[in-house]
Amino acid sequence: MDFKSILKVMSLIGIAVGLFFAMELPVGLYYGEAIGKLAAFLALFLLGNAAIWFFLRGHKVDLKIRESILSVNLLWILLGIGGAIPLVLYTPISFASGFFEAISGFTTTGATVYSRIESLPHFILFHRSLMHWMGGMGIIVLGVGLLSMINPSGSLSLFKAESTGIQIEKLRPKIRDTALSLWGIYLALTVLDALFLKLFGMGWFDAINHAFSTLSTGGFSTKNASMGYWAGSPAILWTTTIFMMLSGINFLAHLRLLYKDGSGYRSEEVRWYLIVFVVLGALVTLTHEWIGMDGLWHSATHSFFTVASVMTTTGFASTDYGQWSHAAIALIFIAMFVGGNAGSTAGGVKVIRYVVIFKTLFAEMKRTLHPRALIAVYVDGNKLRDAVITSTFGFFILYIFTNVLLTVYIYARGYDAMTAVSGALAIVGNIGPGFAKVGPADNFAFFSDIDKIVLSIGMIIGRLECYTVYLLLSASFWKRF
Repeated sequence: MDFKSILKVMSLIGIAVGLFFAMELPVGLYYGEAIGKLAAFLALFLLGNAAIWFFLRGHKVDLKIRESILSVNLLWILLGIGGAIPLVLYTPISFASGFFEAISGFTTTGATVYSRIESLPHFILFHRSLMHWMGGMGIIVLGVGLLSMINPSGSLSLFKAESTGIQIEKLRPKIRDTALSLWGIYLALTVLDALFLKLFGMGWFDAINHAFSTLSTGGFSTKNASMGYWAGSPAILWTTTIFMMLSGINFLAHLRLLYKDGSGYRSEEVRWYLIVFVVLGALVTLTHEWIGMDGLWHSATHSFFTVASVMTTTGFASTDYGQWSHAAIALIFIAMFVGGNAGSTAGGVKVIRYVVIFKTLFAEMKRTLHPRALIAVYVDGNKLRDAVITSTFGFFILYIFTNVLLTVYIYARGYDAMTAVSGALAIVGNIGPGFAKVGPADNFAFFSDIDKIVLSIGMIIGRLECYTVYLLLSASFWKRF
């Protein structure tokens, strides 16, 4: 194991993260808040990472797949620690709570331990949203862009260790160019969202923070009531709905559009993603209107917003949907299982995996009826390799296993079944709120410090899509080759 390469990569990404965190200083100065401790922490953070980089400046980075997997896991833990320190320094929470909040931020889960969000300093609110924004496109994608400047051949393995989805696709000749292009699209959409939110009535601070949370499909808000604070502004809610859905689409499709290629939006995954959204949104609207006795426009606004928020694993709330009818909650529960597209900032299972799973099941049924027929599985006209199908089913089994394990843990800790089931699904799926005690009007502060550490691990497993974390439990991973 090349630990020097691991340290050098993490120090490089640490420097980049520290520079992002430095953006919080002018926010604190603008609002006249005390930022002395934050400045001291950032100085030590940057100096520490710079010292490691300087010490290893002559070492040639050579990341193979084992080093990449270990780097990714260690990095998320260190990001949780680094992100927690400002929270612990400025708010009355334990380190475990701060770690939970930071992991929730970087993994774009959006589960919070704060109940009085509006009382937090502005730069802490910005810190929370900034962690979302960095984690949304992936700290590792940023790292790939930087790492490839030193070692072009070693960056692809790091990209594979972090990337979500069933396959890796490079649109540009160099992986660094693809990573940086994705960041460009991400930034452009963030700016566009913030401008629309400002146009429709949000202040600049709220607009920027919510754009960060929306494009990352994170869900941290600057208000106690989340997006419910602007419930009287349908334009803001529909704008956020649209940008949440855009963020749930594979960003490679957005990137293709720059090259005047709209084929990414015509993929089977995008079609099914939009079909599921429209169908669930319409069903929740009708259910809410009939049973909740609200007007059609009001029901549609909040129903489509809620389905988009849950389906893309953003976790914003425009209202306390936990108080809706059982039928509406059941439909929202289905949305929690869906997720966004592979290659998006959304979490969850991902629509493409369901496409693969169902097509494989139908193919098996055909083979049963026609044993001698050669039946293959195709997605978008491309025949899927057996390895891709096996990996997809393997992920789904690990995903369900992780949810069951966490559900049993929460239930064994004395909480009710709905809290346990929805809480586990919200954590592993990086959704944020669930139902019952972890509903959209509540938070995760009531869990013990040990519980918060366990839940934080669950968020990391979900963010890294199971395999990357569970490989660490394999004896063969640690064997010397």
